[in-house]
Amino acid sequence: MHENTVYIASVVATYWFVSISMVYLNKMLMSNDAVSIPAPLFVTWYQCLITMLICRVAGMVGERARRNPPLNYTAVAASDAGESSGAQKEKLTFFQQFPRAEYRSDVARRIFPLSVVFVGMVTFNNLCLKLVEVSFYNVARSLTIVFNVFFSRILLGATSSNNTILCLLVVIVGFLIGSNGELNFSVVGTAAGVLSSLFVSLNSIFTKRVLPAVDDNHWRLTYYNNVNATILFLPLIFIFERHIIMEAMGKQLVSSAFWTAMTVAGFFGFSIGIVTVLQIKATSPLSHNISGTAKAAVQSMMAFYIWGNPATAMGVIGIFTVLGGSLLYTYVKMNENAKAISPPPLPSQEDPKEGEYVEIPKTTRV
Repeated sequence: MHENTVYIASVVATYWFVSISMVYLNKMLMSNDAVSIPAPLFVTWYQCLITMLICRVAGMVGERARRNPPLNYTAVAASDAGESSGAQKEKLTFFQQFPRAEYRSDVARRIFPLSVVFVGMVTFNNLCLKLVEVSFYNVARSLTIVFNVFFSRILLGATSSNNTILCLLVVIVGFLIGSNGELNFSVVGTAAGVLSSLFVSLNSIFTKRVLPAVDDNHWRLTYYNNVNATILFLPLIFIFERHIIMEAMGKQLVSSAFWTAMTVAGFFGFSIGIVTVLQIKATSPLSHNISGTAKAAVQSMMAFYIWGNPATAMGVIGIFTVLGGSLLYTYVKMNENAKAISPPPLPSQEDPKEGEYVEIPKTTRV
C-alpha cells in the first residue's frame, strides 16, 4: 500500500514538473529575445523535429527490446510493428510499447488532414503563449470544452444535457471575467488562444477518425503527425520568418544555450504524452483531470511571482472560475458516461396469485 502511494505521488509529481516546465520553457523561447528568436514557427518546427527523432530512436530501441526480452519477461506474440496480440498486451515493457518508426506515403496521406489541424493547434498555442502573460494562458485557452460540445453537435449530432450546458456557461463567464481583469490584455494573443482551443477540439475529432490508419497506435500516429508537420511548417517559415532567421545566423543560432533550451523543450513536448498516460493509468481519468486542474491553478499562481505578472482580483477570479467550470464539466461528463454504460437494474418479480411485487433477493458474495 505504501509503495503504491509513493508510486502514484511520484507519477503525479513528474506530470506536474514536465507540464509546468514545458510551458515556462516555451514562454522563454517565445518571448525572450536575449535567449531565443522571435520566430514561433521555427521554434515549433524544431520541437516537432525533435519529437520525430525521439519516436524514431524509441522505435529502434523498442524493436530491439521485443527481440531480446528480459529474462523475467513472459514473451507475447508481437508483429514487426510492435503490436502485441491477445490479453497479454499489458505485459509489454516500457520500451516494447514503441513501434518501429516507418513512413509510408499512403498512410501519410490519410494522416495529412489531422496534420494540418495539428500544425494549426501548436502554432496558435505557441503564438498565444508568446503574446499573453503566463498567468492568463490557461484562461485564453479555456474554451476547448465549449468547442468540443459545439463540434460534437454539428459533426456528430450529439446532444448535451442541461448540466453540461451549465458547466460551459461557467467556463465562458470565467473567460470573460479573466479577460476583463487582465491588465496586459492582448487581443491577438487571446484570439490565438481561442483559435488554439478550436484546433485542439478538431484535433481530438480527427485523431479518432485516422487512428485506424495506424492500427490504433498512438505512438505511430505521433510519428506520422510530426513528420508531416515538419514538412508543412517549412513553407510557412520561409514566407513569414526567413528574414528573422537570417538575422539570427551570427547570434542566437550559434548559441549553445539557445539550442539546449530548444532541445529540452522538444524533449518535454514528447515526454508530456508519456507522463499523461502514466498518470491516467496510476490514478483514473477523473483524478487525472483533477490533477491537471490543480496543476493549472498552481502554474498560474506561480506565474504571478516568477514572471512578475500583475495580479488583479478579477483576473484571479477568472482563473478559478474557468478551472472550476472545467472540473465540473469533467465530473458531469464522466457521470453521464457511467450511467450510459451501466447495466439496467434487475426487475422485480411479480407473484401472479397475490398480485404483489417481491424483490429478487441479493446473493451473498463469499
